Amino acid sequence: MVHGAAPCPHEIKRRMIEWWGDTIQEYYAATEGGGTLISAKEWMERPGSVGTAWPGSEIRIYDDGNNRLGAGEIGTVYMQLMADFEYKGDSAKTKANRIENFFTVGDLGELDADGYLFLRDRKSDMIISGGVNIYPAEIEGELINHPAVQDVAVFGIPHADWGEEIKAVVETPVGVEGTPAVEAEILEWAATRLARFKLPRTVDFVAALPREPNGKLIKRRLRDPYWADQQSQI
Repeated sequence: MVHGAAPCPHEIKRRMIEWWGDTIQEYYAATEGGGTLISAKEWMERPGSVGTAWPGSEIRIYDDGNNRLGAGEIGTVYMQLMADFEYKGDSAKTKANRIENFFTVGDLGELDADGYLFLRDRKSDMIISGGVNIYPAEIEGELINHPAVQDVAVFGIPHADWGEEIKAVVETPVGVEGTPAVEAEILEWAATRLARFKLPRTVDFVAALPREPNGKLIKRRLRDPYWADQQSQI
């Protein structure tokens, strides 16, 4: 079995590996080229990693000043081009996403000393609250394990003093209502699994999270209404 395209919560993947054994491989890649691959055995040794670069390819991490970062430093993930290309009708985007013969799709991550890549989140989804960088994917990966959470999205909403605060939007399983009592239960449970600065301040409930036919979450549909009256979004 091979999976990719979106992060799998650690606890769920661990259960799958314990059930199926070393038969699950995960990849991280883009249509433009490059990519990584990791086996189940490797993942159990390095939970959360998406693996090392494919043969003949390379992964690099750069900061916003286009400086290459070392092991353990979080920055933008760049993959080596397998073939040159240009986004149709958008040479500016092509140039903005390139450093030499490497390109990015806007993900944040870090490499360990052995070259294993650990993704943090989409750069556009990162929350900056009180000057601290917070990665929603980590929070989502914990909340999805609560029995009252069928699906979840986490993002930043405006806060007068902190810049952003953490909001969770939850789709509940059939038969579970999104009541204030369930919200309190989820938040109390989350406090046992997440650092205080990573805890959502509030939980909203929806009938279903907006997803594309391929399953990709359309987070902007959830986030944009909270920023509708703001002149800019952090």
